Amino acid sequence: MKQPEVHQYLRRYFTVNDSPILTESDAHLEVQLSIELDKALMNRPFYWHYLEKTGGVPNPMTLTVVTDQARCADDMKGEAVHFGSPRLRQIFESSKSLGAFIRLYEQTPPQGQQAQPLHPWLCLNAQISFQCDRKKDILLSLGLNLVHGQIVPDFYDKAMSKTLTPKIPDYCFTLSPLIRVESGINRIKQMIRTFAENEPNDWAVAAKKRWDDDLDLLESFYRDYDEKPESYLAEKEALKEQYEPNIRVSFINGGLLYLKQQVFS
Repeated sequence: MKQPEVHQYLRRYFTVNDSPILTESDAHLEVQLSIELDKALMNRPFYWHYLEKTGGVPNPMTLTVVTDQARCADDMKGEAVHFGSPRLRQIFESSKSLGAFIRLYEQTPPQGQQAQPLHPWLCLNAQISFQCDRKKDILLSLGLNLVHGQIVPDFYDKAMSKTLTPKIPDYCFTLSPLIRVESGINRIKQMIRTFAENEPNDWAVAAKKRWDDDLDLLESFYRDYDEKPESYLAEKEALKEQYEPNIRVSFINGGLLYLKQQVFS
């Protein structure tokens, strides 16, 4: 996930969660947090508990996130956010609970009294983690047309370039899907599985080599023992947990988007 994508994701995240953007550049966002996002992000449980007990007036905080430190002014004070940073992981987690699945419609200009069709797209955003003693995360956003089955990569960016609204616009109607949502989710899962299987496995081979080297070192420490003690077994298991390659997929969020566009190039 490149920094411009991080910036656009954050912008959309704050906007849809009723947190207006006070100032913005290509390198930062200053946001007035809503009560819900203040509670989710700013770690002030005692403040909110006291406020709810006393009936005080809530005063949510502002948050400044920097998405391109090199392009920010020297006096800019904010929190650097990048893919893999603790703050962005926290935002991913909060997005799961605040809005794991959405339904939006493309806002289209009216064409007289002529009704316009909107095509159903299923969007899923997922994170693939390649883990051993090191970790590499890849964010995938896939969209599936539920009428004819086209699957589009980088779908989030394509969809977010459009004007979307939670209410169907006037003089628009939605086409009925021919592919059930459950079936569509399975199709996207299969594509994610194929993507993960086709990734180069050099990271896993290198992890196995480091694992073997540390196992050899462990064996040398306990070479003179006729019967290996419990500490040997514990250290050997710890090496397995540290180095054993595995791939984990977690779904961040998803939604049904009804768009004027039938296919994407």
